[in-house]
Amino acid sequence: MSRSAPQTPAWWFGDAPVPWWARLLAPLYAAAVALRRRLYRAGLLRQRKVDAPVVVVGNLAAGGAGKTPLTLALVGQLVQAGWRPGVASRGYGRRDAGTPRWVTADTTPEEGGDEPVLIARRLAVPVRVDRDRAAAARALVEAGCDVVVCDDGLQHYRLARDIEIEVVDGTRRYGNGRLLPAGPRREPVERGRYCDFRVVNLGQDGGQGGTGFGEWPMRLHARAAVPMAGGRTRALESFRDVRVHAVAGIGNPQRFFDPLRGLGIGVVPHVFADHHAYTAADLQFGNDLPVLMTEKDAVKCAAFADARCFMVPVDAELPAAFRVALLERLGRRG
Repeated sequence: MSRSAPQTPAWWFGDAPVPWWARLLAPLYAAAVALRRRLYRAGLLRQRKVDAPVVVVGNLAAGGAGKTPLTLALVGQLVQAGWRPGVASRGYGRRDAGTPRWVTADTTPEEGGDEPVLIARRLAVPVRVDRDRAAAARALVEAGCDVVVCDDGLQHYRLARDIEIEVVDGTRRYGNGRLLPAGPRREPVERGRYCDFRVVNLGQDGGQGGTGFGEWPMRLHARAAVPMAGGRTRALESFRDVRVHAVAGIGNPQRFFDPLRGLGIGVVPHVFADHHAYTAADLQFGNDLPVLMTEKDAVKCAAFADARCFMVPVDAELPAAFRVALLERLGRRG
């Protein structure tokens, strides 16, 4: 079931034929991307540096890959290592996108964007949203941060960066391999060679393709269901053999549905567009079955969630060697 059509075209990650108009536009998009990169390399478009190392987390394929769970994990590791990180984000989908602002646990998703609010509620670190990520990074440094983590922004070249981390969906990878709009690729395949790390999101089931040479595995773990109207947290396994409404407005909804099914939960799927602006009516399904939703969706449904509604937080697990490699690279460049 879907109340709002997904944003991902069927031909990106499936066998559907690519429409003629998309094949026609893809070379124009490729030319624009190449020109922009050449202008930055030639110095005709200037990058802005800040007085702290910048780590950019992003993806080269549209449609969601797991950037936010990785950002949460990275920031947590930096705090444990003694750094004072801050998170810079565009704040996609917020109401007044042109106004920079600080995001706290009390900020609404309409004001700060769903992902920045999620990060602010999870972590006690400064979060700044600004259409100009270079300005956001500068504000974080002025506020006392000694490292900036940019949630998304591989293509935001205006902000100079010290470390780039590409996140890849381990199941869907780059889809049909074509550039937008014929395929999901935001940049040509060779762009990935310039990234310092490639992290492959294997989800909770280990993924289908695994990792290749030079790739780091990331696994996601969801173990609990948190009642949004208050009450005791439940183990996800307690919903085994129970039919539930599963709500996902993320880039790849199957990443949420499949692990629930793997636990023996009877999933009635409800797919919404990524960054969907929920209303109370969206959660009215005609019965009182439990409603399980992603953490990203839950921050936008908190105001009208009732006793049926549960949030399912996800934590990212990375190899210990990745943490060592990241901190060593950061220490050398910082």
